[in-house]
Amino acid sequence: MRKVNSWISAFRLRTLPLSLSSILMGSIIAYSHGKFTIPIAVLAITTTVFLQVLSNLANDYGDSKKGTDNINRIGPERAVQSGAISLDEMRNGIITSSILSLLSGITLIYISLIEYNLMYLITFFVLGIAAIAAAIKYTVGKKPYGYAGLGDLFVFLFFGITGVIGTYFLHTHNFDLTLILPATSVGLLSTSVLNMNNMRDIQNDAENNKETLVVKMGIRKAKTYHTALITGAIVSFSVFLLLNESSYTCLICLIPLPIFLLNIKKVWTFKDNRELDPELKKLALSTFLLTLLYGISSIL
Repeated sequence: MRKVNSWISAFRLRTLPLSLSSILMGSIIAYSHGKFTIPIAVLAITTTVFLQVLSNLANDYGDSKKGTDNINRIGPERAVQSGAISLDEMRNGIITSSILSLLSGITLIYISLIEYNLMYLITFFVLGIAAIAAAIKYTVGKKPYGYAGLGDLFVFLFFGITGVIGTYFLHTHNFDLTLILPATSVGLLSTSVLNMNNMRDIQNDAENNKETLVVKMGIRKAKTYHTALITGAIVSFSVFLLLNESSYTCLICLIPLPIFLLNIKKVWTFKDNRELDPELKKLALSTFLLTLLYGISSIL
């Protein structure tokens, strides 16, 4: 039972709401356009869950092997670091998660696109392979991109642009240019969660040669960057609502706004990096709440 609990902890289920935000956003917009399909939504969610778990396991494995996860690190203790799961066991977990992600993704692509252009099938299959590779290569390997300050870019692309627009396309087989706005919003908010995580870990990361964007730019510029990320997300989503919504019910989407603003304030006023740890969950859940509220406003 202890081993099961260790694996559940390693899955880091608290990260799932953020990763699902882009899938829900794409599905909700497809629903509002009258082209929502339940099996596609379920498979998209399942695939994303497997990919997020894969990313979390790979991150645990990579950071532990490189020594970045150590007693000086702030935040929840990792599975390999604590000795609850061995490196070999974690490697097997990564392989299993990769296979499940691939099988779920192939099923999703097949059901959605089998009757359409072969190029669509190939494109989404390549994107799926890229997503699996990105989940692993963040901290694993000789040149992980997370150690070179590229994590923010990949989070923006996969948690925002690809997640929202890709999910919408799987439902509708169409592309709407205005989707760039909500995709950008979710992507920027997801990136802000990573940025806050990296601000929390800046000292330990710098000492272990993990050159995140925060380590490269320094804490003050990271605060300005964080403010720009959240502000950009709010502006992008507001413009999207102005262009696409005529009902006042969309105003319920403003409910998380104070949370986002308080988050910016916290980033500029914290004295101890440990103060940022609980803010990560708040910011991630607020992003998920924004998506849910948009879904509710679309139904009302």
